[in-house]
Amino acid sequence: MNTPVEGFSKLSKTEKINWLATHCTKNPEASKKVLERYWNEDPQVQKIHDEFIENTLSNYYLPFAVAPNFLINGKFRVIPMVIEESSVVAAASKAAKFWLDHGGFKTEILGTEKVGQVHFMFYGEEQKLKDFFTQVKTKLLSSVASITKNMEKRGGGINDIELRSLDDKLKGYYQLHCTFETLDAMGANFINSCLEQFAKTLKSEAKTYSRFNAEEAEIEVVMSILSNYVPNCLVRAEVSCPVSAIQERGISGKEFAEKIVRAIEIAKVEPHRAVTHNKGVMNGIDAVILATGNDFRAIEAGVHAYATKDGHYSSLTHAKIENDVFYFWTEIPLALGTVGGLTSLHPMVKLALEILDNPTAKELMQIVAVAGLAQNFAALRSLVTTGIQKGHMKMHLLNMLNQMGANEDEKKQLITYFKDHTVTNASVKEALDKIQSQ
Repeated sequence: MNTPVEGFSKLSKTEKINWLATHCTKNPEASKKVLERYWNEDPQVQKIHDEFIENTLSNYYLPFAVAPNFLINGKFRVIPMVIEESSVVAAASKAAKFWLDHGGFKTEILGTEKVGQVHFMFYGEEQKLKDFFTQVKTKLLSSVASITKNMEKRGGGINDIELRSLDDKLKGYYQLHCTFETLDAMGANFINSCLEQFAKTLKSEAKTYSRFNAEEAEIEVVMSILSNYVPNCLVRAEVSCPVSAIQERGISGKEFAEKIVRAIEIAKVEPHRAVTHNKGVMNGIDAVILATGNDFRAIEAGVHAYATKDGHYSSLTHAKIENDVFYFWTEIPLALGTVGGLTSLHPMVKLALEILDNPTAKELMQIVAVAGLAQNFAALRSLVTTGIQKGHMKMHLLNMLNQMGANEDEKKQLITYFKDHTVTNASVKEALDKIQSQ
């Protein structure tokens, strides 16, 4: 079926669809209809979507939902979430309601520093390179004045440039480690533009530095790129309440709190558990990241790297009992933006930010961290009491019934039936077959 194609990106949208349907699907006409069915009815809106990426054929829909009742630093929030996984929004909403009755969430920005690096090779005397950097640092900064001008007017810009040697790990490898403040922008384009200019200036200045020999003067710049590991762009979110106030499903508050603490202790020492534990945190985080048009791949990469900061992969959340008070918190790196990128182009992103009262990047960091903490609490709450499947599978019930072709009346009957019965694929199929046979 599949065959190579020349100049695919130069074809019109209709031509691309015709080629794809003919060469890559079993029923071309049906495939075309599926792709066209999800076009936006407004041609101008669809044109915006088409121009986000190359070779756009249609739109891929994910559910857009909201989780209400979040009390964050004394302010009520309704949090938009985009995700396909059953039970995530319900779990976040349930956690929000639980902590609404226990004082809500408290958050704090611990830092907003972002990182970019110029990676280069130098095989001469290291002390010469250090002396050269000391001399050239001012020129590096002045070389990007036109790029940083507007950012500096708003209070951002370049924080510092350091010369770092990694020669002990890779012969001849050095870097300019650069830190930035980008305010409400995620700042990727700004950072990368600065880095590429630093690289040009570094190379040109090296050629005229009197202490370098011919080989040393030819610095090899390998690449200039921002880092998605931002351990100093950090937000803390927490909840706390007296142990006696969180009695849960027939379990005393003390026992419930101890079970949560123990579950997190396990995630701290057992990577197999930590990965799934942190995936639950990211269920909440990614859903808000997607809804607000931010880069969830960058966030995922940076967060999971941060989970290894102590030398092994560990839990992103923490808990303790102190003086009969239960504390549950996370400190997590989140480099987010509320201006630029899709934030002013994607209609649903604009709506999501409006629902959040058009937050600054710092405010969005706090909201996202809370969503992750709430999601993790909801998962742990189920795990240490009824088990994860009871709630999750009930939320998954509609998906199962839709896959099995149940009609609306059958769905109503089975939703009622499974309020008191265990949901599994086999039990749902058996119950549906029974109804249909009658």
